[in-house]
Amino acid sequence: MTMPELALMGVLSALFLGGVVAAFLISERQQKRIPPTPEPAVPAGVGAVLSVLRASAVVVDDADVVLKASAPAYAMGIVRGTTVAVDELMETIRSVRRDGQIRQTELVLPRSGTTPPRHVTARVAPLGTRQVLALVEDRTRERRVEAIRRDFVANVSHELKTPIGAIRLLAEAVQDASDDPEAVERFAGRMITESERLTRLVQQIIELSRLQSDDPNDGHETISLDDAVAVAIDAVAIDAQARGLRVVASGEHGLKVLGNREQVTVAIGNLVANAVNYSPDNSAVLVTVRAVDDTAEIAVTDQGIGIPADELERIFERFYRVDPARHRSTGGTGLGLSIVKHVAATHGGDIRVWSIEGQGSTFTLSLPRVLDENMVSASPNKEDAP
Repeated sequence: MTMPELALMGVLSALFLGGVVAAFLISERQQKRIPPTPEPAVPAGVGAVLSVLRASAVVVDDADVVLKASAPAYAMGIVRGTTVAVDELMETIRSVRRDGQIRQTELVLPRSGTTPPRHVTARVAPLGTRQVLALVEDRTRERRVEAIRRDFVANVSHELKTPIGAIRLLAEAVQDASDDPEAVERFAGRMITESERLTRLVQQIIELSRLQSDDPNDGHETISLDDAVAVAIDAVAIDAQARGLRVVASGEHGLKVLGNREQVTVAIGNLVANAVNYSPDNSAVLVTVRAVDDTAEIAVTDQGIGIPADELERIFERFYRVDPARHRSTGGTGLGLSIVKHVAATHGGDIRVWSIEGQGSTFTLSLPRVLDENMVSASPNKEDAP
């Protein structure tokens, strides 16, 4: 190749390289002029609000990535990492993102380890144009309370229906036996028994309702356990005497507790009445009072039918009876022990039971006792508070 040709090739190569460099520089400048697409961010202030919410809150972007979540959302298992772990909730979030309509739904979160299933309410709404906010509230406790209320109403209806139905049948029997004085007297006696059982049931339902609605701190005063036990024994004296039962009080005297006098007296009375009702004739019921550290214990022991071991955990349930076949003869309503449990809980105490089937039972009510009565008298009553 001649010298002029080599020179021409060098010039062409230089021009080519210069053009490539120029194109690269121009491209780089153009890229700098175009701002990059910003990553979606949670609106200002939303993060601070989510941090103080008691409900579980989740903010999700248009790629189904969790941008922000409150601590309860992680604790309930709604969010794991940056992902919504509940499929139904995720589907609701996608539906809201598509049409922008606010949605509310109820979900059941599956059992997680030892945690039982949770009933939750989720409210999902758009947050801007690309994000979705989900607020999830735990309604498990409300559902449980509602179920208890339904059961209570059903049980009350059933319990009321039994004596009312019996009274009606007995009234018809009296009408049919109007020419038989002995039959009329027998049926009338049964009617009185059923009406008394109905009265006791209604009274205890009202009593339980009042106990649950009362503030346990109202009317707090120093209560003498000697007086409360005496009232309880006096209330069953006639029935006990008619059946040859001895109700004996023993233990320490002079012990006092702080609480609502009426409620504590009702609780002790229910324990003594329960022992008398389920004791065989010509036996004994022992009521013992003693001090144990800073508590006072009232133990009521009978020689009755006892309680099977597998039923001990259920005897404090409303309307539960160990021996349903006997409740008509004893007049039991199945509410007495649940009232005792409620009084114990509201007074900072507890109730426990020891029993051997066929030998008898001991129910022990523990209540905080008054150690220094001067401190009690110095504490202001609600009426004196400003």
